[in-house]
Amino acid sequence: MTRLGKYHVALIGVAALILLMSLVRVVSGQNDITSSGTFAAALLLAVPIGLAGLGGLWAERAGVVNIGLEGMMVLGTWFAGWAGYQWGAVAALLAGLLGGALGGLIHAIATVTFGVDHIISGVAINLLGPGVTRFLSEVFYKEGTHAAEAGAGITSSPALTSPAPEPSLPLLSDGPDLLGKLEGTHWFLLSDLAGILRGLTHEVNVLVILAVLLLPVTYFVLWHTAFGLRLRSAGENPWAAESLGVNVYRIKYIAVVISGAFAGLGGVFLVFVSTKYVEGQTQGRGFIGLAAMIFGNWRPGGLAIGASLFGYADGLQLRSKGAITSFLLFGAVLLLVYLIIRVRRMLSPDRPAELAARSAREYTLMAVAAAGMVVLFWLWLTVDQLPSEIVFITPHVLTLLVLLVASQRLRMPKADGVRYRRGEQH
Repeated sequence: MTRLGKYHVALIGVAALILLMSLVRVVSGQNDITSSGTFAAALLLAVPIGLAGLGGLWAERAGVVNIGLEGMMVLGTWFAGWAGYQWGAVAALLAGLLGGALGGLIHAIATVTFGVDHIISGVAINLLGPGVTRFLSEVFYKEGTHAAEAGAGITSSPALTSPAPEPSLPLLSDGPDLLGKLEGTHWFLLSDLAGILRGLTHEVNVLVILAVLLLPVTYFVLWHTAFGLRLRSAGENPWAAESLGVNVYRIKYIAVVISGAFAGLGGVFLVFVSTKYVEGQTQGRGFIGLAAMIFGNWRPGGLAIGASLFGYADGLQLRSKGAITSFLLFGAVLLLVYLIIRVRRMLSPDRPAELAARSAREYTLMAVAAAGMVVLFWLWLTVDQLPSEIVFITPHVLTLLVLLVASQRLRMPKADGVRYRRGEQH
């Protein structure tokens, strides 16, 4: 019998998830669960989170903890807005990359050259980013300047002179809106697939396409090139890498500057969506990106799943407050699936002896899962609409719950956050 590969398992998992979402949509009557609008919003919300997480991935694979992603995103937003209103979208893209890279360079100088604690340096970057951008706004956007005449204020830049292009992907969205018509039928599964495909392909911002392409590029560079091997070795055991002739300092600098550039790119995306820089528009996405990276176990594929999950939760609560209650039914069904898998595993004749020895712990987990399933199903039956305060914090609660579950299987780079000095014995 041929054993399923991890990619086959992933495809089966995606198919099962779509089937489950379709089932929940039909039972709950909340069509926004799989609507094209929800998935278009989820895509827009997931991209900056994913880009920030991708930045964290590059830095931490090289052994540098980067919690300064939020500050680097802020720098990216300001520089993108400043350049964009003068010279257009391309200038905004380049300036945002450079702004984020500047934040990464400062972090690299502090941690790699001077050996500052990585957490302290990251916190400093997060404080420095908003402070520097407010100072620059007061200098460049004050009353009487050309920018102020163009519509700038202390907390915002003028609008971009040219917006980023938003093409529709060929074959799926060009010509007659067949996907939109199929989505409108609300047929089981078929309309759900049409809504998902339409939301992910219709009038997609060019930075979305770039961000999606950066995931396989990152995987290829870090796991299939000599440079990537050197970078990952710097994050696992820099002293061993040094003994093999790797310039660990240079590798760490390159990784952290690229990390800042990716975070800045996430800031550029926010500017493209709003068409201008607005103070505070990152709204903690750098921190959520870091959480998505950890959830993804420091790998691009897992990061993409984490960013998509957070983006979807945020997009759904923006589209429909009532649809958030469907999470209760969705959670109950997931717990039911979990219980079925657990029971089948326990009843399997090939069950290893060491698993059988832990039966008491398994029974406890199953009892908790069963109780949670009953509570969630009862809440779904009795609660028509959640309070707006709970709806608003749903994505953040989801972040905490996902990290709690994911923390059971994480493996960070061994030298992540470790102070490295050339020639020292570890």
